[in-house]
Amino acid sequence: MQNRLALVFILITVMLDAIGIGLIAPVMPDLLEHVTNSSLSNAAIWGGVLTTAFAVMQFVCGPTVGNLSDRFGRRPILLISLAFMAGNYLLMALATSVWVLLIGRILSGIASATQSTASAYIADISAPDQRAKNFGYIGAGFGVGFTLGPMIGGMLATIDIRAPFYAAALMASANFILGVLVLPETVTDLIRRPFTWARGNPLASFRAIGQLQGVKRLLIIYLIYSVAFWVYPSVWSYYGKAQFGWDTWMVGLSLAFYGFCMIVVQATMIAPATKRFGEHRSALLGMLIDLCTYIFYGFITSSFWAIAITPITVLGGLVMPSLQSIMSQATPDNAQGELQGVLSSLNAVAMILSPLVMTATFSAFTAPDAAIHLPGAPFLLSAVLLVVCVAIHVARPRATAPALPLG
Repeated sequence: MQNRLALVFILITVMLDAIGIGLIAPVMPDLLEHVTNSSLSNAAIWGGVLTTAFAVMQFVCGPTVGNLSDRFGRRPILLISLAFMAGNYLLMALATSVWVLLIGRILSGIASATQSTASAYIADISAPDQRAKNFGYIGAGFGVGFTLGPMIGGMLATIDIRAPFYAAALMASANFILGVLVLPETVTDLIRRPFTWARGNPLASFRAIGQLQGVKRLLIIYLIYSVAFWVYPSVWSYYGKAQFGWDTWMVGLSLAFYGFCMIVVQATMIAPATKRFGEHRSALLGMLIDLCTYIFYGFITSSFWAIAITPITVLGGLVMPSLQSIMSQATPDNAQGELQGVLSSLNAVAMILSPLVMTATFSAFTAPDAAIHLPGAPFLLSAVLLVVCVAIHVARPRATAPALPLG
């Protein structure tokens, strides 16, 4: 019963965190156009810079945070993260300069551990054969947040472009208070691992986790896949405006529909898929679906079909829970936080590379003097990356050794 209540709380935590992110997504292009006093194309570049600044800090601090959670517990790390997130949203709400927005994203990136620490928490309370399903629940919780967040954000943006940021700050503050009241700790003395700065830096953590049998190849796939997947948060708002003439309300609705479909997949299809096909084949199936949909979005010009294809697009959601489950089962209990910190850092690397590359690609193909007008060019680039992921995955070794304790 206690594990079930803990799982429910973590899902609420992830959901509220996603609501905060979803609230501000539809309004970011307009806010950046306002504070930079420039065009949509230039605003997209600044959007990439802000996301990259966040990611650099997350890359540097992710393994440190993961190792700290293995030593001091998940509860304090989650609560500190939520407090910083609330402050960041408030700072962005009050910002009148793009440089203030940049400072806010840097501070947020330093303390942003909600997703990775929540995943480590899930690993703590889940049996090995239940981890893929429970990681899928995290995705579902995130999907609920993205269903509600963009809709609320789109409506609030019609009142004032800064209103979604105030709302996000309130959400994060409420989540922090809830965590103080009800969140139990899962790290016990039996699995607590001493913290050392030599082990807490990104390169050392990558080396330690990468030594586990079969994990290094999966980390490479995880990184390349994340770079490709980040095309959605990097350019979707800009892509929708340029390709279909969407306003903030329509962008919000499209994201909300995506979130709703993701809820269905993550909550109901992960467990049956991994049970029927296994984690490896489920991941491959998701990659192939992503490859097809990236090509589709690269060339589609119909707003209707862009929305209609969404239920198929989200089937790519099989990939991440399957990969996480495989790696988590290959990692000892006293290093689950470190693993999630490494995955957080890899995702941060993707957040560094992908927004810069994808927004630059979008800008190059949508600028007034562009030789070819192709807003979907970033999705075609992601399709190429998915081909690489599939090639590496199908060449995987067939045997994986059991996890050994890490000192």
